[in-house]
Amino acid sequence: MKLRLVPVLLTSLLSAALLFGGWYAYRQFVVQEPLHKLVSSYEGVKDSHITIKRNEVTLKLELQPGTKLRELVQYVSKEGSAAINGRTLKLDVEQDTSALLDEYWDKAMFSVAEAMESRKYTLIPAKLDGLKEQDSKYSGVTATTEIDDNNVYVSLSNGTESKFIILPRVAAKMGVWNNA
Repeated sequence: MKLRLVPVLLTSLLSAALLFGGWYAYRQFVVQEPLHKLVSSYEGVKDSHITIKRNEVTLKLELQPGTKLRELVQYVSKEGSAAINGRTLKLDVEQDTSALLDEYWDKAMFSVAEAMESRKYTLIPAKLDGLKEQDSKYSGVTATTEIDDNNVYVSLSNGTESKFIILPRVAAKMGVWNNA
């Protein structure tokens, strides 16, 4: 039996196109598009870009000042659970910050890190508000802290500029270095 090359190649190409085209269409229109609509419809989200990998869903977000990060994460986790499907949800928030907010966070970072390390999360708002009392140039900065099972969310805003910080409650474990 002699196989003809052209029909075999055409059948292989058509099968591959249907397989990968169907997979792409499913991923785009059944998984990614509904999740994108869900995230974009949340109040305070200016723009969003979603990347879905095997074990994680990454949301690259551009947010308006005053957006509640914890509530956004809970909303996406609950309403988009079918699209997330057991993957870990990772947020990448684009910063629309200013020099004042960066300086404010730099001054607060040591106290916040100390509170995180000692797991005394109630000290974080007190430390952030204490900076306003120490220096009057920070009086216009609004600091909001929220917490959930996985993260501590710190939002700093100053009118039109904002800075969002997501601090994991469980610190990464330090392993053995291979070059030590």
